[in-house]
Amino acid sequence: MRHLCAVLLALTIGLTALGCGADKDSKSSSKPAATQSKAAAAQATESKSGLIDINRASRDELMTLKGIGEVRAKAIVRKRPYARKDELVQKKIIPQSVYDEIKDQIIARQK
Repeated sequence: MRHLCAVLLALTIGLTALGCGADKDSKSSSKPAATQSKAAAAQATESKSGLIDINRASRDELMTLKGIGEVRAKAIVRKRPYARKDELVQKKIIPQSVYDEIKDQIIARQK
């Protein structure tokens, strides 16, 4: 009987210790989840407005714009940040004609 009680006590303590460790892991992973939800919310806002942020968009996202191929998309990413979207022309990344086509589809948000 004593042996059974000792085994049950050890099992209870062991399971309790495992449960406490799981709480710590879930608390530490909730912080990145909050960051991910903020990023998702920002991305959802951009999708609703239909604007592509030239300071944060990926190369592939930039390439969805008319007149922006791989070379121009890489140049846009490389020369970040932009205070205004017309800096794409001022910094000679894209010609005025391409800018005129995409200016209503882009934005230069600040952090």
